Amino acid sequence: MTVIDISASVMQFLLAFAVVAPLLGAVAALLPAPPGLKGKNPDQAVLRHGVTVTGAVLVATIVLAVGFDHDHPATMQATTDISWIPALDVRIHLGIDGISLPLLLLTALLTFLCALYSYFKLPAGPSPKAFVALVLVLESGTLATFAVLDLLLFFLAFEMVLIPMYFLIARWGAGQRQAAAWKFILYTLLGSVVMLLGILLIGLKSGTFDMVALATDNGRGLTTSVQVIAVLAIGLGLAVKTPMWPLHSWLPDAHTAAPTVGSVLLAGVLLKMGTYGFVRILLPIAPDGMRTFAPYLAAFAVVGIVYGSLACLALARTGARGDLKRLIAYSSVGHMGFVLLGIATMTPTGVNGALFANIAHGLITGLLFFLVGAIKDRYGTADLDTLAGATGAALYGRAPRLGALLAFAAIASLGLPGLAGFWGEMLTLFGAYSPAEGLSRPAFRTFMAIGAFGTLLTAAYMLIVVRRVCMGEHPPQARLSPDDRAEQTADGPKAADGGPQPSGAAGARPATSTTPQLADIQTYEAAAWTPLAALTVLAGLWPAVLLGLTDPAVQKLLAGGKS
Repeated sequence: MTVIDISASVMQFLLAFAVVAPLLGAVAALLPAPPGLKGKNPDQAVLRHGVTVTGAVLVATIVLAVGFDHDHPATMQATTDISWIPALDVRIHLGIDGISLPLLLLTALLTFLCALYSYFKLPAGPSPKAFVALVLVLESGTLATFAVLDLLLFFLAFEMVLIPMYFLIARWGAGQRQAAAWKFILYTLLGSVVMLLGILLIGLKSGTFDMVALATDNGRGLTTSVQVIAVLAIGLGLAVKTPMWPLHSWLPDAHTAAPTVGSVLLAGVLLKMGTYGFVRILLPIAPDGMRTFAPYLAAFAVVGIVYGSLACLALARTGARGDLKRLIAYSSVGHMGFVLLGIATMTPTGVNGALFANIAHGLITGLLFFLVGAIKDRYGTADLDTLAGATGAALYGRAPRLGALLAFAAIASLGLPGLAGFWGEMLTLFGAYSPAEGLSRPAFRTFMAIGAFGTLLTAAYMLIVVRRVCMGEHPPQARLSPDDRAEQTADGPKAADGGPQPSGAAGARPATSTTPQLADIQTYEAAAWTPLAALTVLAGLWPAVLLGLTDPAVQKLLAGGKS
């Protein structure tokens, strides 16, 4: 069933456009703006260009989803297969199925929302041209990772995102940004070198780099020893990007230093590239190797769940001087642990849970980083002790809509039933209760119990954050003059590029009170955050929309290409 019948050639064009358009847009962003499109100033023109390109890509992916044949989500659709390097049998092979389509949509949505947010709240740094170009290159590489069906092309797309993210952290970040950027790129590059060796081993031993052909073969053309080596090599590179404990230490530094949109993209889409590789490459192509390492992967996953939660609890306690962005970063280690646990079960239930948790994490954690960035802009810090002070930050009283949305995102992150975070965690735990044949059931049930304990720890630290940031006494404020009141109800003072800035930004006139006025959610923030909150509710109330796409594709993948 398709919502709208779209021809195969148009679907091919839309997928190719979605992958290539951001790359062309990045080149165009570095060129001078044509006459008549400069707007009030060149900075505004290039930021508007970023919104336009990412918006066009989002529209293309939505049309792809509308034209997608939902009756056959296990079949590769919108495929393009062109010979590129005949000597190595490398092909420009693109296609989407029920596994990759949701990730494609998530990437396009988050990148568009980041571009829209940056139009009004550009992070301090060098030229806006370079910023927009880097974001577009990042989008192109991420979309290509989820769309390509050739192992070497997958590796190139996987690596393509490293340099843009490095510069976004190093040039537009804050604090120890240079050290964090170097740590990010060194960890991921070292993992990628090992991953390339595993990819070459599979290609040379099987005679092809085509991911569809390899998945259909289901490892029958590879010996068990080759599969074990390939899983070890490729899995190491994917585990760094995921990130899996103990290869996670680059993540908290990167998130703490990155600008708000950098953190949103890093958590929302870049981490998904690692777990997607496990599902798309290792599960179908090297099943025997995965079966060998699955118990170890599950063990590392549950350690990551508990470790990430304990680290968050340590940061959240009074007197720890914990950074709120760092806390959300450590929470990602725990959430991605659930994704890895689901993959390690090698069952349709577990893998579907992992894919659902992937999307839920992108929506919820993307929203959390947006909100934490907004709080940091208003207060000038993300330090929890400074925010809470003696009586609490009192967001409920000072900026009620902002406080309510932060509480909503925190509750969604802890896996409250009825919201997106619940289904992924529940399905991965169900998968661990009854793992695939050949895996130790007692071991995986132990992992399930540890993972369930991790959900309690998640609830504990999230509720502590809500209490310290949202609750507290609301100090009395002096009566505002008419001019001040008008300023509070407006979108704030205008920036040089014509967009609004939060009232706490530099240059804003302070309120006539001993307690500074705090701007509530502004129009451009609502535009960027509302889709994430709405989709979090929709996915929680109607999980069949996503599971209906992923389940047939996962069943076929685990069955060796047989529907």
